Amino acid sequence: MGQFLLLLHELPDDFADASPSEMQSIVQEYMDWRDSLDRDGKLVSSNKLQEDGGKNLTREAGSIRVTDGPYTEAKEVVGGYFLVEAADYDEAVAMARTCPHMTYGHRIEVLAVDLDYEA
Repeated sequence: MGQFLLLLHELPDDFADASPSEMQSIVQEYMDWRDSLDRDGKLVSSNKLQEDGGKNLTREAGSIRVTDGPYTEAKEVVGGYFLVEAADYDEAVAMARTCPHMTYGHRIEVLAVDLDYEA
C-alpha cells in the first residue's frame, strides 16, 4: 500500500458563477467525498488551501527569485489536497475520478509519495 497526493488545481473563475447556496452544496459534496474516503480507510489527510496562490521560489543565476505562484502565467492555483492510501496509481486515479473536483474544478494531479525516503 502506498500514499498518493491528489492536488486539486483551480482557475480563478472555476467557482465564480456559483451562488452562496450552490457553493454550500458544492462544499458539502467535497466533504461527503472526503468522509467516504475516511470511512474506507483511504484518507490520510486533506485540507483546503488559502486562495492567494502561495509563493514560488526559483533559483536563477545563483540567486533565489520569489514570485506569486504556483502558476502565475495561467493564474492556476492549488485549491486543496487529499493524501490517500492506495495500492497503486490505478487505484489512486480511480479515487481521483470520483472527486467532485472533476465536475467543478480544473484538474487533479496525482503524485506518489516516496515512503522509503528519509529526510
